[in-house]
Amino acid sequence: MSGILRLAASSSRSALFKPSTLVRSAGIHRHAIQVKSAPKITPFSGSKKASLAMPAVKMMQQRAYHDDGAYGYRVPKVYSMPDYTPEELANRVENANLLRLVIGYRTHGHLKADLDPLGIVKGETVPALSAERYALTDRSQVYNLNGILHVNQSKGSQEAKDEATLETIVNHLEKSYCGKIAYEFTHIPNASERRWFAHQVESYQKAPITPDDKQRIFELLTKSEVFDHFMGKKFAQVKRYGLEGAESMMVALDALFQTASKAGVTEAVLGMPHRGRLNLLTDLMQYNPTALFSKVKGNPEFPAGIPATGDVLSHIANSPKLDYGEAEPLHVSMLHNPSHLEAVNPVAMGKARAKQMDLIANSSPDCQLGDKVMCVQLHGDAAFTGQGVVMESLGLSNLPHFTSGGSIHIVVNNQIGYTTPAQNARSSVYSSDIGKMINAPVIHVNGDHPEEVVHAMRLAFEYRNKFRKDVILDLISYRRWGHNELDEPAFTQPLMYNNIRARKSVPKLYEEKLLAENVLSKAAIDELRQDYFEKLEDDFSEIDSFKPEADHLQGKWKDMILPTETVSKIETGIDKEQMTKIGQASVATPGDFEIHPRLEKFHVKSRLNKLKEGQSIDWATAEAIAFGSLLTEGYDVRICGQDVGRGTFSQRHAMLVDQKTERVHVPLNALTESQGHLEVANSSLSELAVLAFETGMSYETPKMLNIWEAQFGDFFNSAQVTIDTYVSSAETKWLRQSGLVMLLPHGYDGAGPEHSTCRIERWLQMTSDSFDVKDPNIKVNTNMHIVNPTTPAQYFHLLRRQMKRNFRKPLIVIGPKTLLRLPTAISTLDDMAPGTSFEPVLGDNSTEKDPSAVEKVLFVSGKLYYDLVKERQTKGADEKVAIVRIEELSPFPKEGIQKQIETYSGAKDFTWIQEEPQNGGAYSFMEPRIRQLLPEDKSLGYIGREASAAPATGIAVVHRKESADILAKAFRV
Repeated sequence: MSGILRLAASSSRSALFKPSTLVRSAGIHRHAIQVKSAPKITPFSGSKKASLAMPAVKMMQQRAYHDDGAYGYRVPKVYSMPDYTPEELANRVENANLLRLVIGYRTHGHLKADLDPLGIVKGETVPALSAERYALTDRSQVYNLNGILHVNQSKGSQEAKDEATLETIVNHLEKSYCGKIAYEFTHIPNASERRWFAHQVESYQKAPITPDDKQRIFELLTKSEVFDHFMGKKFAQVKRYGLEGAESMMVALDALFQTASKAGVTEAVLGMPHRGRLNLLTDLMQYNPTALFSKVKGNPEFPAGIPATGDVLSHIANSPKLDYGEAEPLHVSMLHNPSHLEAVNPVAMGKARAKQMDLIANSSPDCQLGDKVMCVQLHGDAAFTGQGVVMESLGLSNLPHFTSGGSIHIVVNNQIGYTTPAQNARSSVYSSDIGKMINAPVIHVNGDHPEEVVHAMRLAFEYRNKFRKDVILDLISYRRWGHNELDEPAFTQPLMYNNIRARKSVPKLYEEKLLAENVLSKAAIDELRQDYFEKLEDDFSEIDSFKPEADHLQGKWKDMILPTETVSKIETGIDKEQMTKIGQASVATPGDFEIHPRLEKFHVKSRLNKLKEGQSIDWATAEAIAFGSLLTEGYDVRICGQDVGRGTFSQRHAMLVDQKTERVHVPLNALTESQGHLEVANSSLSELAVLAFETGMSYETPKMLNIWEAQFGDFFNSAQVTIDTYVSSAETKWLRQSGLVMLLPHGYDGAGPEHSTCRIERWLQMTSDSFDVKDPNIKVNTNMHIVNPTTPAQYFHLLRRQMKRNFRKPLIVIGPKTLLRLPTAISTLDDMAPGTSFEPVLGDNSTEKDPSAVEKVLFVSGKLYYDLVKERQTKGADEKVAIVRIEELSPFPKEGIQKQIETYSGAKDFTWIQEEPQNGGAYSFMEPRIRQLLPEDKSLGYIGREASAAPATGIAVVHRKESADILAKAFRV
């Protein structure tokens, strides 16, 4: 006996890993797993608040800021194992050929495993698994196993043998790696993880499947099949995307939830596609079958009077509390999904992260990532390997400001994508191979064997619970019907479907197994099927009397309302003394902190001088004051995106980096002891997954201001799927509110086609703003707010308004670029003082004294305003031309615009002016609405660039001429 496995990690709740087990397979010995504990980090300025930070993990070939003290920087505890003992190393050298054979099985055993329930993909003859290849020919030869392999002494013992014959060794390796479960883990770069995995596989540490477990498995399988048959009988023409052929998915999820609950997990966030969703909903997820049948009949899922469009059958969700006999039930938050496959993945990750951070903030100091919250993602095989959002999402999984302690991935592998076979669907061997980009282990399992599915699922959770990293379960199954039940799959896969149609179902196969084992009788089986079918009949009979209930605005959202009319103006100003203190604190650093000399001069000293004078407040200062004021009121703020700590234009500097140590300091987290937290999350170079992640975070609580900033405004289009299916429509479809803020830098300054516009026209097209602006009976309640603020004070008020209303709407900010440092684009502290608020329309102070002299009114939105003011002064047209700023484009600011039209009722010319091409910008949205408010004898003119396929020119000379032409036309009176 070389040593005893000793788990030093008291936080581990593994029920399957036995500390006393002798480990030979990977050379694990005394003090095998050591936990590097996290030092306590004391925040700056004497604050006693606990910092939610963990020590940085040193990674090979990675360079990082020393920002482990920054709020939100979270990494799992590190479990490490010592190297082999000298005795083990000597034995590995002496029996090197045996070691090569063992490594061959660990690496390539999956190629020989019996994984395909259809038998189409046969296990290969793998040369690397031949003992003869390594000159091991005598099957009776006895070998020392020390540091090479774990072989149990007997079936009833997990104690390791010191020696074994080659025959015993090969049989053991075949059984371990080439059965109904197969493993890929040797690609993991961390030796401790590889050794742990090998030990788990080779020592057969599997909790037994009890008779009660078997009955539970049978019930799940059978109910799923009965449900599909019932739906086929009652709704023969409905595409239900049933689970037939992959019923073991139900077993996998139940085993996962039960194992997680026993380990102390109390929250699970589940994202999944359409396949098998209805089966899962009506059984494990406790969704009322009557509600489902009512929806299939065409009835709404919400009560009468709720302003919601609803969604299709396969996008419904439910969030039950599952009781597995533990002290606290497991709450499963099942997310609504769009038809865009895999788009829900990063949303689920974000919601899990938000839950985790909230629990950590209110739990004991030893609460770690993943202790209480688990993210579960279900995938289809073709989508998992085909959709780019999968790669982007996996890329976030281990990042300190995005991880939630590892996701469990279950690939429901139908071995076909719509009608496309694997050879046309992916370039890799397995659909799960994409997970190797983050070194995730993969467990393949034959879906026809549900007990093996349970074992595989338990092992997957144990890995995730031990190392707090992602793991993939590849559940290899099949699809009994086509892409949906109305499809004919034999058009394109005749041989595959001849095989499938000749097969007994997974529930039937398992039923025969239990009958043979005398676990269940035929009478008990028939009774279960009949009882569940009759229950569904009873549920079906209640459709006509069914009244749906709304499930929104519960829990953390209970103080919010479902708005029926929007609120654009609300007092959001704060005390000037408070503003000054927050502004000063936003650039304060610890005494031993060495700031960059240019920042000291142009950022710190400049801000302090502006605050002292109360004048010339720039955008970054106004933003910092808005953030700080919300933090002192108990709200949390998270700003996320590429380089947001510094800011794309080096304007923000919400995080400062010590020039000697690269230690990161976030000044706004040192305001008061009772404040909220600012998390500065510099993201990966991703838009789709990162924006979706922030969207998921925003769904969890209305108490956090979630901000995503694009590096340039048009980069949002990489995340269009999330914007279409979640940001712009989630409240309308699912009654799920979000206060997400999107900052989109915009402005024509010669940067070319891809850095000039945030595509204002697209955002306005996505709003639900009414075209009829004159009908007083139409209440304005748009799905999003689209704003284009031109002063720092306006931006300040928008950020505060976002949190001070009693409802949440996404806020799309057409953000500044050149305005960030434009000397005239400034505000005063008075502009943000008590009694002030955001103004949807800003009139022209220079012409309002004598509006009768105005001949022309220019409606403008954005930075062009400042060019127009300068040009007006040059032309001497201050009295003749009024410039009206539209700061909020949607909801359409009818009252503000109406007031300006009435003020300048004598004007001859009303014109919309913009930098963008005529087929871009706000013109097409504003023109039909402003026209309704103008006198009948007036129309709305247009000044701007001509319609263009490209949003901007890349030729500097042309850009300057276009800009000059716009200004010249503006003042032709």
